[in-house]
Amino acid sequence: MRVIAGKYRSRQLKTVKSNLTRPTTDRNKENMFNIIGPYFDGGVVLDLFAGSGGLGIEALSRGCHQLYSVDKQYAAFKVIKENFELLKLDNAKVFKLDYQKALHKFADEKIKFDLVILDPPYGKNMVNGILEFLIDKKMLQDNCIVVVEELKEVVFPAFDNLQLVKKYQYGITALNIFKYGVE
Repeated sequence: MRVIAGKYRSRQLKTVKSNLTRPTTDRNKENMFNIIGPYFDGGVVLDLFAGSGGLGIEALSRGCHQLYSVDKQYAAFKVIKENFELLKLDNAKVFKLDYQKALHKFADEKIKFDLVILDPPYGKNMVNGILEFLIDKKMLQDNCIVVVEELKEVVFPAFDNLQLVKKYQYGITALNIFKYGVE
């Protein structure tokens, strides 16, 4: 796995050697960032269910200025930390927490996000609760982009001020792109 573009372009990243995570392929990562905007002018990123941390690192490489990566698996936490050290990132934090505890922590700290990346275990019906929490706790900046990778047959309900703007299917999965603050 490597960083596709930006400041850390072509740098190799370590991956988790476990069947508990499934890294996003370089091709899908490139497609995702081509869809949401190839480069960013600052912004705070939340990479929940971060795995190896590659998606959040890609966002930093492309111009976001702060990254919060979360994974509850120790192996993933360790690899993310190693990848941050490998790239000498001082604007990235990794948390070994359950996603719900992490969300409560960030809400208590009043952190607001410009980009949220959600790649949870498929088919577990976690995303709706996460999106509701982020909206209810006012954790999304206006024009925040929320990217959700989930099984293609999953249909999301309507959320206040969060609109599904694009859905791309890749095999059994779909990349769902939401935008916050759109009436």
